[in-house]
Amino acid sequence: MKNVPLDTVDHVDRAVLPIGTDYPPGHVLDWHQHRRAQFLYGATGVMVVDTAQGTWTVPPERAVLIPAATQHRVRMVGVSTRSLYIEPDVVPWWPASCTVVDVPPLLRELLASAVEFEADYALSGRDGCIATLLLHEIAARTPLPFHVAIPSSGDLTELCRAYLAAPDVAVTNAQWADRSAMSERAFTRRFRSETGESPAVWRARARLLAAVPLLGTASVSAVAGRLGYASPAAFTAAFTRAFGLPPSRFAATHHGGERGPTRRLLHTA
Repeated sequence: MKNVPLDTVDHVDRAVLPIGTDYPPGHVLDWHQHRRAQFLYGATGVMVVDTAQGTWTVPPERAVLIPAATQHRVRMVGVSTRSLYIEPDVVPWWPASCTVVDVPPLLRELLASAVEFEADYALSGRDGCIATLLLHEIAARTPLPFHVAIPSSGDLTELCRAYLAAPDVAVTNAQWADRSAMSERAFTRRFRSETGESPAVWRARARLLAAVPLLGTASVSAVAGRLGYASPAAFTAAFTRAFGLPPSRFAATHHGGERGPTRRLLHTA
């Protein structure tokens, strides 16, 4: 199914509903939730998925697993999606929070085939086998570290959301503490308790995540300069250390990308 609203087929008695959707550049799916779990794959472009708990950046040819009934927002940068909407009781191993994963060639081809199904596709034969194999392939994926946590407190949430929208290397802990009417020490302690990271470490990671959409339209050197890195080499080293691949792998001109061995972390029970 392509460009079919989920609510028109959600009632169909199929554990897995595949839907492909094309979005205009810069499109935002505002806050919403699904009754089913969602496997959201970006065949092209970059997606940024927000929940109350965090922000997940989904590079090209990656996907995000979204738990059922999770309130979320998706910002699209030149994205054509292939989604699977899955009955929660058939995937008890689904992660409890959003998770970004790699999408290797086999899974990619299965998704491309599945979005051609009718909503009431036959469970016996080829279509049903593809739907079953899709779940096995998803269960074998390894989570990727393309996310930052969002604090639960309103004032800290506001600081972090604003920084994600416009990362600024010049921002300091002292400035954030002052805006929160706290001492720097108290602010840092509170921030760490809500995110698991110091403010400085959090900001450094947020800047790297912000680089992923930018790399689709700008060179590594340009992105490094825009985000305040001393040199492209410094940016490349930090990006590679955080995500396991150099930023050149996420450029618009690069297709595929190197993938390391897959470890089974999501598993069927």
